[in-house]
Amino acid sequence: MTPGNRLFSNGDLADTLNHQLGQIANAVAGWSENELLTLPQADVYEALRARFIIDPIVLDRDGITAEPIEDGLMATRHFGETVNVKVTTVTLVVPITGDQALLGLRPNHYTHNPPTATVRSGELRVNWSGPVNPDPSVVQQGVDKQLSEIQQWIDWSTAQVTAHNEAAGQRIVREVQARKERALANRDLQASLGFPMRKRSDADTYAVPITRRRIVPRRTTPTAQPFRPEPALDEKQYEAALEVLWHQRNQLERAPTTVAKMGEEQIRDLLLVHLNGHFEGQAAGEVFNNVGKTDILIRVEDRHIFIGECKIWRGPKTITDTLDQLLSYLTWRDTKAALVLFIRSGVPSDAIAKAVVKFREHPSYKREGRQVTGERHDFVFTATSDPSQEIKLAFLPFHLPKPRSNS
Repeated sequence: MTPGNRLFSNGDLADTLNHQLGQIANAVAGWSENELLTLPQADVYEALRARFIIDPIVLDRDGITAEPIEDGLMATRHFGETVNVKVTTVTLVVPITGDQALLGLRPNHYTHNPPTATVRSGELRVNWSGPVNPDPSVVQQGVDKQLSEIQQWIDWSTAQVTAHNEAAGQRIVREVQARKERALANRDLQASLGFPMRKRSDADTYAVPITRRRIVPRRTTPTAQPFRPEPALDEKQYEAALEVLWHQRNQLERAPTTVAKMGEEQIRDLLLVHLNGHFEGQAAGEVFNNVGKTDILIRVEDRHIFIGECKIWRGPKTITDTLDQLLSYLTWRDTKAALVLFIRSGVPSDAIAKAVVKFREHPSYKREGRQVTGERHDFVFTATSDPSQEIKLAFLPFHLPKPRSNS
């Protein structure tokens, strides 16, 4: 005997999931245009996923505990009469995670005898009742059977939920992109700045471009104001600049004797030369320039849309101080940046590991970027002035050891 409530019997799961999918378009339509265009797209997706992605039920069978065993009376029919018989009741408490509403919805696959249990917040209570002084093996067998039946129904439910989540994720992306396209179609985005491209016969050929690339800033948005286009470095141009730095790093690391004689500013200037060998601006051949001692930057409309900071590794505090400095410069959402770290002593892998920890510990750290390798780590940070604005930051470590002294 297994007293409790029948599970999966209060509605149809397919109907509920279909209704959820149908609500996604309405939810996206409910966002204001300014909010949709201003917030980082990843945050829009995350907000919608939190609403429409369903967590399937998971039983924590390793965390099962038992309530004290109870003896009592149970009414039963005997030769057509109702009589009370003595019974022993064993109650197991099974921790569960996921959307508990799923325990009331019938999946596509089912039997006509659903399992029974009592659902409470964060737990499922499974009861076994039988004659007093039962054989422990009989109790164990009965409990295992109930848990297996419940798990089977959960598996059926989870299969549907997983398919729903995949469909919901795809629909969220489609609806958001379509809505943004409609919104942007109503805005004047034709004021983007452009830099004409021209071929340069003497461009270096060791790295990606044969011709110098044109820096074409696209337009992005501020927050707390109506949507207005603002310049930002195009993603392809950003990746191309990082690739030039990456190739130049390889060249420098292959020439340790030469590099050992160079100071921080000399290495930085060398990087600028190679960057400007591949990129040019509208009014001048050199779009990359420097302000102060270590900046590598692109300016548009008296604003920085790309900043690279070159620093020598002097311990974890180097990263913290440099991040504070970088983020104080970068105030626009989707602004691109790079931190070029010169490791001139010690074990490079140790320094890189310690540096990555400091990136993740910074209060403005938001999430990992797409690329995380030993040669490059990508991070997303929030702007100091506005938590809704994102800063994309690439970390490029250079191993440029100083020469050993001949003492």
